[in-house]
Amino acid sequence: MNNLRSHFLSLVVIVAALGYFVDIYDLLLFTIVREPSLRGINIGDAEMLAASTHIINYQMIGLLIGGILWGVMGDKRGRLSVLFGSILLYSVANFVTGYVQTVDQYAWLRFIAGIGLAGELGAGITLVSEIMPKKNRGVVTSFVAGVGLFGAVFAFLIYKLTNDWRLCYKIGGVLGIFLLVLRIKVSESPIFKGVESREISRGNMLMFFNDARRFRKYILAILIGLPTWFVIGILLNLSNRFATELYGENAIDSGASIMFGYIGIALGDITVGFVSQYFQSRKKALYIFYAMTFMGGVFFFSPFNNSDTCMYAVSFYLGFSTGFWAIFVTMGAEHFGTNIRATAATTIPNMVRGALPLMNLLFKDYLQGTLGWSLMNSAMTTGLIVMAISVMALIFTEETFHKDLDFVEE
Repeated sequence: MNNLRSHFLSLVVIVAALGYFVDIYDLLLFTIVREPSLRGINIGDAEMLAASTHIINYQMIGLLIGGILWGVMGDKRGRLSVLFGSILLYSVANFVTGYVQTVDQYAWLRFIAGIGLAGELGAGITLVSEIMPKKNRGVVTSFVAGVGLFGAVFAFLIYKLTNDWRLCYKIGGVLGIFLLVLRIKVSESPIFKGVESREISRGNMLMFFNDARRFRKYILAILIGLPTWFVIGILLNLSNRFATELYGENAIDSGASIMFGYIGIALGDITVGFVSQYFQSRKKALYIFYAMTFMGGVFFFSPFNNSDTCMYAVSFYLGFSTGFWAIFVTMGAEHFGTNIRATAATTIPNMVRGALPLMNLLFKDYLQGTLGWSLMNSAMTTGLIVMAISVMALIFTEETFHKDLDFVEE
């Protein structure tokens, strides 16, 4: 236990955890301050939805591009170079966002911030995974993600306390610069140093596609993370609309639902590490959390979800049950050799984030739009499909709990 405590208090773990904290703060801030910030640049209610979609799409594109960019750089130049570069980029972009005057300025700065935000978690999890002993790395990476995810709660509280969206963005930028000071004393991964001088291909995205075994592992690693963004992007983001369908008049704030969800995700991420440790298995822990997610979904759509209190409570529970982000990203890192590990750990979570528009395409455009299904039936069907895909992917995924990470891909 003392050994585990010393791992939690090591500088690399603290920097990775705080880095992800600021990452999530900045990533979710637009969702929290969307309406007041758009009104602040003179966008009316009639234009609100189009402007919001335009900006969030730019941010998502930035995340996808950044995931590839920082992943490749992490394997070519080192994990620390990604931590430094990504933190610097999103810190500057978020600080400058506090001065935007037009939708286009807002969108381009969220695009730049998205590129920066894409690198933090993958680089941090890769670095921690390679430094920590394998018997403890699942618990420690879960701690990193658990602490980090409270950044969403912090963002919500800062806005409620200041009621100033411009100040919230500036605070995010300052927090990032503070992290750069801490990062200076962090050492590079010794496993990466061991391959840095070797004549092998590093950070080559094509390696995920030119070998059938690696391609299969890469796709499966992405698919097992889908339930988290179904819950956040559809159920919690539209919780006020679901509340209207379920019990009529309500005062649900979807931003508050997301906050409660992220509190649950943070606690779930910490818990899943200990569950994985107890069973000595990543897969068994995920099966348990999948089962809890399914039960939470059943309650969400049931007549028992009949008040604002119930809606916020189930938002928290669904967040907790999908709080396996750290284990999912850790598994992505553990599947692949040192020469493409950062690329895997950085691109995999951003591919899952990028899958949300595909879920919305099924949920909104096809089931609701083309087929004319109700909001409830469309969401339930989408959820069942997402869960089925993730469970099947997990069945065929390799167990990585005891895997030694000191190897390369040829």
